[in-house]
Amino acid sequence: MGKYNWLNSWPRFLLWSHVIGVVGFYAVIWWRTAPDKNDYVRKLPPQPAQEPASSPLQPRVSIIVPARNEERNIRRCVTSLLEQDYPNYEVIVVDDGSTDATASILDELVTSHPRGERLWILRLRDLPPGWAGKPHAIQQGVQEARGEWLLFTDADTWHAPNALSSTLAQARQEQVDLFTIASTQELPTFWEKTLMPMAFLGISMLYPPRLVNDPSSPVAVANGQYILIRRQAYEQIGGYARPELRDTLLDDRDLARVVKENGFKLKFVEGSGLLRVRMYHGLRDTWRGWRKNAFLGNRGGLAFVLTQLFGLPMISIVPFLLPLLARLVRTKRSVSIGLREVGAAMGLELGAIFAYRTWLNRQMSVPWYTALTHPLAGAIFEGILAQSAWRIVTRRGVDWRGRQYHNERQRSAG
Repeated sequence: MGKYNWLNSWPRFLLWSHVIGVVGFYAVIWWRTAPDKNDYVRKLPPQPAQEPASSPLQPRVSIIVPARNEERNIRRCVTSLLEQDYPNYEVIVVDDGSTDATASILDELVTSHPRGERLWILRLRDLPPGWAGKPHAIQQGVQEARGEWLLFTDADTWHAPNALSSTLAQARQEQVDLFTIASTQELPTFWEKTLMPMAFLGISMLYPPRLVNDPSSPVAVANGQYILIRRQAYEQIGGYARPELRDTLLDDRDLARVVKENGFKLKFVEGSGLLRVRMYHGLRDTWRGWRKNAFLGNRGGLAFVLTQLFGLPMISIVPFLLPLLARLVRTKRSVSIGLREVGAAMGLELGAIFAYRTWLNRQMSVPWYTALTHPLAGAIFEGILAQSAWRIVTRRGVDWRGRQYHNERQRSAG
């Protein structure tokens, strides 16, 4: 009799423990992620383009754009930067050894754009030993910059005309040293609509904005697509010339960590349309991009990655398969979890998933029905995370932008 009761109880215990875990996970991640009214940029109304000005009330900003083989994006990005309504800034594009049409497009913009005199092009050739490409390009750009503030932004971004004036005004008013904003994602294809919400879920789980913005918390991250930093703070920490920042492949996270560790104020807020970006194009590009970051971007090292490899299917795939799993368990005559009980459990789990995804889809401007691809996204990111971890722990390194990185220190990142 005791054995019979045990066989009846353990599947039910596992089932409802899973329900509590899934519902609790999505409730907590929504609570940790949902922005409040203080988590948005206070947008200033767009103004007509102004002539360059120099005034203590309008400090100079140096916008630095590292670019390597960006012929698909560079025109849109630089044009949007040249059309900012803030009067006192310069744009420095660091052409990091591009072999495509990036250089010729930049040369054309210098002569053809009405505000081309604001644009400076710095051309690099070889990457010195001990450096990763993006930190080196940014550091070289900083050496040429004349601004009191520095804005690091990626070549695949588009900036609203009032982006710089709005973010700088808020950073100065709140006395923030590093001000970074979340971008609006452009997701035109099926694979981008499927995978980017899952990527957002993972990032928000690891780096919730409330902890990032809490000075007492060690959690720090920035969005490398838009980092506005006070030059004095950047130089005081040593910038990307600092030994542990030179070779980082997570330049945004690691810069934010060093800034926060040195007592400077960090703030991460929602950009609300001031910044748009299309990070990847299709499944292959998305896989390669997130493979670079998936392992190194984890805060808990290898042990936490292994936990994620177990947990990701539990919160993204298993809830959709509960009837099948219950049927397999019911093959034992002594186990009697009814279909009604399984249906109730499945309803609670899918209800939590779809409630979270409805909110997230609205945030990311993707159709509600893409929530149905949640298990597919979970399965693909399981593969991305596993391959990312495998490449690091087996010392195969990371390939990105035509360069191969074998950084022994990176294996213990997190």
